[in-house]
Amino acid sequence: MTELTLDGLITIMRECAGEDEAVDLDGGVEDTPFDELGYDSLALMEAASRVGRDYGVDLPEDALGRVRTPGEFLTLVNDRLAAVTAAGGAL
Repeated sequence: MTELTLDGLITIMRECAGEDEAVDLDGGVEDTPFDELGYDSLALMEAASRVGRDYGVDLPEDALGRVRTPGEFLTLVNDRLAAVTAAGGAL
């Protein structure tokens, strides 16, 4: 199973929504709320769409709506990836 890492997520976020130059995404941002990092719900949806394409996993909008930090996003994605692997196909 391929796992999404924090570095991978940061790369996706930068490619999907850019980067606020006042925010250092290279530091410990795992528990920093997305809004403090300069990303809104649209940026999160774009990142989720990209993750879905790249990793072959569906991220339900209701679950995505509860995600507030990169760490929570990683947990959601990697839990779904584990479920897909266990089920032997896409969820």
